[in-house]
Amino acid sequence: MAEAVTARWHGDNYQARVFWENALNLFVPNSCVVEVTFEANGPKAFDDIIVKYDPAVARSGSEKVTAEYHQVKWHVEYGGRFGYADFVDPAFIGAQAVSLLERLRDAKKEAPQGARFAFLTTYRVRDDDPLGKLISGTDKTVLLSKLFDGTGDRSRMGKVRKLWREHLGLKSDEELRPIVAGLRVLEGHRSLDELRSEINFRAHAVGLLTCHASDSDFRFDELARQLKVRQINALSRALLEELCRDERLYADVAPQPKAALPIAIRSFLGPAADIVGATDENTLLLTDAFTERYLQAGRDWQDDIRPRVEAFLRDAVRKSSSIRLILDAHASIAFLAGAVLDLKSGTDIDLVQKGRVGTRVWRADEGEEGPPLTEASEMIGTGRDIALFLGVTHDVGTQAVRYVSSKLPQVGQILRFGADAQAGQRSIVGGRHAADIADQITRVVRAARQDPDGIVHIFAACPNALLFYLGQQHQGVAPAIVYEFDFDRRGDRTYHPSFLID
Repeated sequence: MAEAVTARWHGDNYQARVFWENALNLFVPNSCVVEVTFEANGPKAFDDIIVKYDPAVARSGSEKVTAEYHQVKWHVEYGGRFGYADFVDPAFIGAQAVSLLERLRDAKKEAPQGARFAFLTTYRVRDDDPLGKLISGTDKTVLLSKLFDGTGDRSRMGKVRKLWREHLGLKSDEELRPIVAGLRVLEGHRSLDELRSEINFRAHAVGLLTCHASDSDFRFDELARQLKVRQINALSRALLEELCRDERLYADVAPQPKAALPIAIRSFLGPAADIVGATDENTLLLTDAFTERYLQAGRDWQDDIRPRVEAFLRDAVRKSSSIRLILDAHASIAFLAGAVLDLKSGTDIDLVQKGRVGTRVWRADEGEEGPPLTEASEMIGTGRDIALFLGVTHDVGTQAVRYVSSKLPQVGQILRFGADAQAGQRSIVGGRHAADIADQITRVVRAARQDPDGIVHIFAACPNALLFYLGQQHQGVAPAIVYEFDFDRRGDRTYHPSFLID
């Protein structure tokens, strides 16, 4: 009984933290968020959190999103899995008679124009389930092109359509299409502790008091409940300001606003519920050249993407010598951005780094120091090129060795770098640590290179910030090519070369 009560409390706190994760965006300059609602009287099962945008924001497809309705499902165990069949099981969302798909169907009947719906859960999709192939790697929407692939009911996707269609009492796939269109499946969302860290970070950034890590309670959890008691569940910026004054949430000394110009490069649209950062005129949107994370046929990294990135960054530097760079972009673009804004550019740069514990601002001269990466060298031939394996968040060795062996006979040496402990999302602790590692890699490459014209082939699994700092030292690494891998497993599951940086 006590465990059940604790689980219910944690579930309530989780929902409250997802609310604050979005609500604090009301204070962020250039945010599109204008209203955030907690446990609204909206469409049943998608009324946990409602986020409204003005101007509307881009998701997949041509239609802009004006509001997003969230169903939030927290679980005691973090490693749980689910699949497409669970969407027709009422017990999956803690209901007795109505499933998630039925709630989605009913909610869409009441939704305003431009509304989208999101299912947010700490569970992850099972590796062998067809649902994993249906979730977009860019914005987590259900991929209609894959679901409605023209196959029959006996096919892998046909079985999904058939179960969902018959569960909803529909006669055809065409009746099912508008119901699942635009649905986002935000699986494997942050834990309670990770959301606490994220909210503290955002609160500090907008001048609010934060809760100490040693505190047994978290004030924002109780504040969400008090909003319900006071029958205030929809917050605008004005109402949030009033609440912060009433609750004495403002810090005694508000942080001084930074003069850095926020700019963003987006080659894909991430799954985050908040759309904040740079204005439209300070954003380079490259999604027209990609399908999900894959370069479209007929497009070329060197001829199509590189000139746009270089021109955008040089224009930004003319606007301001202090820049806050947001990269929702491929690893290759992060390296190229560093090469453009190199150490001789004279530009003061903040990097917005996203990760498991939320969003952080990294600077090369700030943050904690950390251990260097482990190093290993292997001669595999007499070629003049070098293959650089950078396995920070996870190991790249197996797939990279296979690619080098089959595609790059000119590589004579492999340089391996890895985290001293087990690779993971927290192997690099901040901007200073990332910059130090970039220095380390550059020194090793310089010492290992025997032919100055030999190309360094970079196979990396690491934060974009590290590749940016490495790109800043491109003169010590170049000529170099960064390779993109099919991490979403929606293509050929191998590497593809991008830019040649010389």
